[in-house]
Amino acid sequence: MSTIYDVADRAGVSAKTVSRVLNGDGPVGEKTRARVKQAIHELGYVPSQAARMMRSNKSGLIGLITGAISRNAEPTEPTGLPDLHIVQGIQAHMAAQGMTLMIADTGGAQDRVKPLIQTFQEHRVEGLIYVADYHREVDLPDAVASCPVHLVNCYDATGHPCVLPDDRGGQHALTKRLIAHGHRRIAYVTLDRDMDATRLRSQGYRDALAESKLDFDTALLIEGHKQEAPDANACLARAIDHLLDLPMPPTVICCGNDEMALRLYGHLRRRGMRVPEEISITGYDNYRAIAETLFPPLTTVELPYRAMGERVAERLLAQIASGTPPADDLCELTASPVVWRDSVTAIRT
Repeated sequence: MSTIYDVADRAGVSAKTVSRVLNGDGPVGEKTRARVKQAIHELGYVPSQAARMMRSNKSGLIGLITGAISRNAEPTEPTGLPDLHIVQGIQAHMAAQGMTLMIADTGGAQDRVKPLIQTFQEHRVEGLIYVADYHREVDLPDAVASCPVHLVNCYDATGHPCVLPDDRGGQHALTKRLIAHGHRRIAYVTLDRDMDATRLRSQGYRDALAESKLDFDTALLIEGHKQEAPDANACLARAIDHLLDLPMPPTVICCGNDEMALRLYGHLRRRGMRVPEEISITGYDNYRAIAETLFPPLTTVELPYRAMGERVAERLLAQIASGTPPADDLCELTASPVVWRDSVTAIRT
């Protein structure tokens, strides 16, 4: 393997001159610079990153811990890969800023997080990002990182800076839009009631009703999915039977995610009900493989995973540059806009 001294000998200059060409930290004539670059090319010389790190105390490396790579949904399951989309957003921003992203996967084992943090620190990463698969609280191990740590799609009790989806705002905006289209009996079939997203979206739903002076009817807010349920269709079917058997059934059903909306289309068609002529449907996620291919296409709310990835990368690099964490809004919310399609019809009042 060629050394800097081999390059200097080939170019007929000193090793210090070669170093100046490589680092751009001193004046070198154009002819000399050209000879050095030609020698580097001919010898296939690769500068030592370790040496540069020792001089500048900057590695240009960012560590990322995720479970997205090992998590492998069956191809028949219409589910998205939110943390993978977040990782793509992080990678795009880091590459644009000339940083190198080092990615490690937990394999679904929480006990791997601590040794991964240690490994990244041994490689002198300048910052760490932890990515969760859904909006939730995480308990990071008590490994003390010597660099800034940012979270995305999750938060912790320690108070690390984090970027989260605005679940409350997204469901609020969707419900207000439905009210503006004349709907008054608005049902919300939620994901697991213990999830942070369900709690926040349910509050956004209730906020929108209150702002429009509509009474909240407990019969219209029902859980339609449980993680431990052996049959997702059966759980949803019970929720739909409950809603449609009410003395005053809903005119629109909001679903906890787009996969649930997909299943709901099937339940309603088996009942002979047309969407949206007889009942309107909305989802959540804007998982386009579902939302754009359903007939009619699904009105839903965008979960801005890529934007969240880009934003957490931006915030982390800002902290690295300034040496201080964000002064305000340690947990920043990313807007979740409504994506309006044809699964909702207006109600004339």
